Amino acid sequence: MSVRVVQVTRFGGPEVLVTTQAADPVPGPREVVVGVEAADVILFEARIREGLAKDFMPVRPPYVPGGAVAGRVLSVGEGVETGWIGRPVAVRTGDRGGYAEQVLVPADALIAVPAGLGLREAAALMHDGPTALGLAEAARTKPGEWVLVTGAAGGLGILMVQLALAAGERVIAAARGKRKLDLLLELGAHAVVDYSLPGWEDRVREATGGAGPDMVYDGVGGDIGLAAFELTARGGQFSAHGAATGGFAPLDPEEARRREVTVRGIEQVQFAPDVAERLAERALSEAAAGRIRPVVGQTFPLEHAADAHIAMEARTVIGKTLLLP
Repeated sequence: MSVRVVQVTRFGGPEVLVTTQAADPVPGPREVVVGVEAADVILFEARIREGLAKDFMPVRPPYVPGGAVAGRVLSVGEGVETGWIGRPVAVRTGDRGGYAEQVLVPADALIAVPAGLGLREAAALMHDGPTALGLAEAARTKPGEWVLVTGAAGGLGILMVQLALAAGERVIAAARGKRKLDLLLELGAHAVVDYSLPGWEDRVREATGGAGPDMVYDGVGGDIGLAAFELTARGGQFSAHGAATGGFAPLDPEEARRREVTVRGIEQVQFAPDVAERLAERALSEAAAGRIRPVVGQTFPLEHAADAHIAMEARTVIGKTLLLP
């Protein structure tokens, strides 16, 4: 017997994502096999596929990408309660393995999907949920403060907008294109700006009465992230956690000190495994209770993983992108 998986056959463009067959996974002691119903896709997986992360990550072709899935437990190994079989679960698979019909994972990595939450939504939260909650916890913003979210129509950005609104903050959501801005207005953002248009910084200043945002969540990096940093209010906070444009914002530490801006980097979302699991469980619970809601903007069949990467790299996607085996 065999199952379908998507392999990166060599470092390169989306064409190196090839659907192939692999042997059925067999659980060993304290392991389970999960039948995948939705696999998360994140932009960083495209960077790994291109070989841009090989200097600091051990992943080498051929490998199966994908770091998080949701589905149902198909079989269990020795030492695992048989009551898991058939249960809906979500699980982080590390830095590979998720683009597959079935995944073999440690039983202690399973997170039961709470009642009222779909498997697609659960998969959509496994990366972005912990990140969003971790960023919000680190910021400790206050009700009434102005918050600017760049990349606000992405999977993480949408959650950051929702968390800020739930905390009573005033949100400026920045994204690219009318379709994304319309969604952000529907979610309740107080103001939206299109940073593909000149003068977007002026709109942010106007919305904040000239003072600038008290908190900036920058998921974009590059020149947009730098412009967002320059907008940050004196004494404010700037989270430089994103590099969707290919690099983090080139911030001047001396300028941050001069304006008393607290800057946090990507290290704030590099969680220890136990912390990541706690935050993922909390994210699923928050979503089941209706306090946050991931937006699954597009799905692709497993064998069209290359198309999913193309769409993400072209910035045409909204919210989360999932593969459906």
